[in-house]
Amino acid sequence: MSTAAANGPASYFPSIEKKYGRPIAEWEGLIRGSELSKHMELVAWLKAEYGLGHGHANALVKYTLDGGSKGR
Repeated sequence: MSTAAANGPASYFPSIEKKYGRPIAEWEGLIRGSELSKHMELVAWLKAEYGLGHGHANALVKYTLDGGSKGR
């Protein structure tokens, strides 16, 4: 197991899971299941519907649109 800190969007994941009580995979599913497709539309939706902060919403959307766990 690597002891290196996560970079990019993944660096937000521990605090997202702790603060909002959902695993990252669940957030990915919500984003993928949305009828929205544009980055900032998805960010605004997560903020409005789930009360996420901008940085957390942005990190989740970026990660998901870049392939997320399916791209690994």
